[in-house]
Amino acid sequence: MIAARYRLLHLLGQGSMGTVWAAHDAVLGRQVAVKGILHTPGMPDVEAAQLRERTMREARAVAALSHPNLVTLYDVVQHDGDPYVVMELVPSRSLGEVLKEQGCLTEKQGAAVLDAVAAALESAHRVGITHRDVKPGNVLIADDGRVKLTDFGIARNVAEATMTARGITLGTPAYIAPEVAQGGDVSAAADRWSLGATVWAAMAGEPPYVGRNVMQTINAVINGDVPVPAGAGRLAPVISGLMQKDPDRRMSLVDVRRQVYPLLPEPGTDAFEAREPRTTPVIVRPKPKIEPDAPLAADPGPLPFMVTKPMSQPERTPLTRTLVLVAAVVLFLVGSGGGFALTRLVAGAPLLPPAEQGAPTLPTLPNSPTFEQRTEDAVTAIGDQGGKFTLKVDQSWTKYAEQRAADQRVPASAVVHFVSPSGAYEVAVRRFPDFYPKRKIAEYVASVQARWSSRFYGGEKVPTPNLAGPRAEDGIQFVYKTVEGDEATALRRSHFSRVLPHGTDLWVVEVTVPTEQEDAARERLFDAIASTFAPV
Repeated sequence: MIAARYRLLHLLGQGSMGTVWAAHDAVLGRQVAVKGILHTPGMPDVEAAQLRERTMREARAVAALSHPNLVTLYDVVQHDGDPYVVMELVPSRSLGEVLKEQGCLTEKQGAAVLDAVAAALESAHRVGITHRDVKPGNVLIADDGRVKLTDFGIARNVAEATMTARGITLGTPAYIAPEVAQGGDVSAAADRWSLGATVWAAMAGEPPYVGRNVMQTINAVINGDVPVPAGAGRLAPVISGLMQKDPDRRMSLVDVRRQVYPLLPEPGTDAFEAREPRTTPVIVRPKPKIEPDAPLAADPGPLPFMVTKPMSQPERTPLTRTLVLVAAVVLFLVGSGGGFALTRLVAGAPLLPPAEQGAPTLPTLPNSPTFEQRTEDAVTAIGDQGGKFTLKVDQSWTKYAEQRAADQRVPASAVVHFVSPSGAYEVAVRRFPDFYPKRKIAEYVASVQARWSSRFYGGEKVPTPNLAGPRAEDGIQFVYKTVEGDEATALRRSHFSRVLPHGTDLWVVEVTVPTEQEDAARERLFDAIASTFAPV
């Protein structure tokens, strides 16, 4: 039971940032969706705070909106110090799931999606909210045929400061606008591009840009020509109007709706066939066994408000009047601290200082034989060859690709990150093409020290097994520790680095863990994962 009102029934979905349950509102007697942050054991306080901020950002964004094509926010409550967002429960499939089922949309279905999402975005943009991640997975097709836009988790009011949290991206590569992919600001025009790319994918059955990896996809978005909408029929001019490389030339949402209006289904009909109402349980919990003589459950108590005229009160005795006076004094003293308590609650902080806890428990991780072998590319922006590698990583870990510029000591490099669902653990594979014969490993180590400056605490460098094939020098292995953030919110991490020459390239396999878990993570993560790395 959350906040003494919302009883969680079963799990609807879970991602790297949060968990969504179907729940029952005990006060109003209706089904709702409850979304909370994914607070896993061992998560550093800084990252937990970032997830709380992401949850509250979504709540603030949705609270400013009211539109039939948007999922409605009902409530935000706190439970054990964490915020939970209570929203409308929409029995539905995502547009992405619909596309998997039927391949692509019909013209009427595409028009319905364009009109509905354009209307939802128009409502959001009117109050200064940009969605930032319009894609098929965030468009819901309800069982009754309604179309709704959801997941404002990375939305931002243009008046707010930007939140640059680790692992929080600014959209999905295949649907991201070119100016955003190049590091520009996310504007309403970027949402319009993403809407065009979403409907492009809905009509063609595949995204407009498909690369072998994230960086190839982003490079295609930035530098490639805009593809002609495939299978879009009369929607093609609208999609092309939205997918203009120049943000100022993109079609307005008003014009989008005006042009698709003649293509919409007849009034009283739905573009998507209505489905039978589904019973929402996905995970069925067994009913508790009730013994014949078991006592009834405790009275749940009164409603939080009066529903009838109060009954006349009996005359108070002298003792009763004395107790009432004492209670009034106590309420006055409590009220004097009410402002402080309210401020703490609104800020997402518990009323009492946190109790001291021991070192967080290392989550149970599979041994290397159960890891999934992945084949990825660490290719730099210039598109060089030879960047493919294999590595065994838990299949639930998410991949992110990054390009790093050259500095005085090392050349430009490509980095592929694998991040655990909690964000507490990370594996990074970094490749420096053509590192040799101009440089040595010592220059790479000096570059790492310079990057962290006074926050670098290095360990002894030891030999490590070399990769098969030619090499300019032997590899090394070392551990260093860093401190991120200020003293109040310091995030202490240990980095296990295996530095491996291979031909003219230098590869670095690095596993990053919370410092308090360093000893256990060395064997459970670093030794198990780094030993599986091999260039292809």
